[in-house]
Amino acid sequence: MLRRITIRDFVIVDESQLEFDSGFTVLTGETGAGKSILVDALSLVLGERAEAGVVRAGAKQAEIGAEFEYASDATEVARWLATAGLEGDPGVCLVRRIVDAGGRSRAFINGHPSTVAQLRELGQMLLDIHGQHAHQSLLRPASQRELLDAYGGSDQLAAKVGAAYRHWFGLAARLDAARRDAERLARERDALGWQVDELSKLDFQREGWAEMNAEHARLTHASSLIETAAEAVDVLAEAEHSSLGLLNGVLAKLARACDLDPGLKDVTDLLGAAQIELQEAVHALERYRSKLDIDPQRLAHVEQRLQAVHDACRKYHLQPERLPAVLDEARRRLADLDLDLDLSRLEREVVDAKSAYATLASTLTQARRKAAAKLGRQVSAAIQDLALAGGKFSVLLEALDEPSASGMERVEFRVASHAGIEPGALGKVASGGELSRLSLAIQTALSQVAQVPTLIFDEVDVGIGGRVAEIVGRMLSRLSARHQVMCVTHLAQVASCANQHYRVSKLERSGAVSSSVELLDEPQRVQEIARMLGGLKITAATLTHAEEMLRDARDGAG
Repeated sequence: MLRRITIRDFVIVDESQLEFDSGFTVLTGETGAGKSILVDALSLVLGERAEAGVVRAGAKQAEIGAEFEYASDATEVARWLATAGLEGDPGVCLVRRIVDAGGRSRAFINGHPSTVAQLRELGQMLLDIHGQHAHQSLLRPASQRELLDAYGGSDQLAAKVGAAYRHWFGLAARLDAARRDAERLARERDALGWQVDELSKLDFQREGWAEMNAEHARLTHASSLIETAAEAVDVLAEAEHSSLGLLNGVLAKLARACDLDPGLKDVTDLLGAAQIELQEAVHALERYRSKLDIDPQRLAHVEQRLQAVHDACRKYHLQPERLPAVLDEARRRLADLDLDLDLSRLEREVVDAKSAYATLASTLTQARRKAAAKLGRQVSAAIQDLALAGGKFSVLLEALDEPSASGMERVEFRVASHAGIEPGALGKVASGGELSRLSLAIQTALSQVAQVPTLIFDEVDVGIGGRVAEIVGRMLSRLSARHQVMCVTHLAQVASCANQHYRVSKLERSGAVSSSVELLDEPQRVQEIARMLGGLKITAATLTHAEEMLRDARDGAG
């Protein structure tokens, strides 16, 4: 949900920071005070088009920042951020938009530079704005379809239909390609068969490659190595003046000298240790010399093996370490080609995949029809209380000429806002105020399944008052049990139902107009509700009425 928004030099706002809680929040104020600036700022920070006119007069740039909170790493937002490489602190998403006086803008998500398209995509998961000037998901055909499926509990079935369609489409494309390119594929299969056979016989093992090269070096230089080892043993132990012989003589003399002067014992011990190390080195050289053998046959075998590997590497233009991976890739491709060239088998799989898709899509169609009828009745009943008497809401399911990944029908929300008119597409028939109230009725019906955590309603009270206004307020309050709800309103009946109340005021200083926003406490709320009820002159009766409205709203919520 939205936790905080910071606005600097935006339209007539100098600087303002607002913090929000869960539940139902209203923004009120006199006409022209800039109540809808918050909505405009949120629209901008979540990807709406930026224009130079949003920068406050005399300022270099406008800056909007918003902080959103989400529940856990399992949410759609967390997955999207991780995929895009835009993660921040767990459970928190920070978005920022800067627009300069020339209309150029920069966007940031969790401090990372981002595109406006990314802001817009993220914004659709964070909040939904309902109003005359809003980008709202209810007008998007894909969102209408998804909401209907979620309302009917068919979203998982819809996902299966999409997967089945893609599987069927992929197999059909594979069959078409096989029919078209059978001769080329057969040549490729023959070539791959030779390659797999050749590399399999080579039986290259990455682990033994270094050992084989080391063995080759030993065999190639065996004579030189034997001669070197023998010469070393001779110098160290076997020659007339060998190192060991000379050292042994020195140690014998030092042993006698130690009897005369014990101070030589440390030197004697060091040379004694050297004598032991030297004897072990001689034994090691003798063992090494005994194992070395001049073996022309083994050398020829190793050289033949190395040559075969290098020939294969030159042929396929790769390093020896890549040979096993190339063999695996060739085997997989060969298996695919065997399938592609088995046209009868591919044809059977295409038929089976089409049948599986048709079965799932037909089940989805039935579920959508049932959900569409129920949703139509529920929303139609709700809009009767919203100054749309005689209005009717319905969901059109129109069969498609060709199957699609989303099913076999097009989903469209339709409405007749008054009796006696034909229902039309939601975005084309309803006026701005009617569309907001219709959105409210639909969102109330869908509140059990809607995924967007924050809902903002702007101008939902256009053209209504009295009992209808009270109903709107209570509907918004009920909706806030499952979503964070915000509403820009001029009706006291709606404002009195809120948990949190902000007042927007317009100030004029030295000829410059600015807008300020303040969070109201209970006495201030009474004054603001009274102003909304009584206009310029606030009487004791108006204040009493305001107190009663707030008390009745709390009692109704309880």
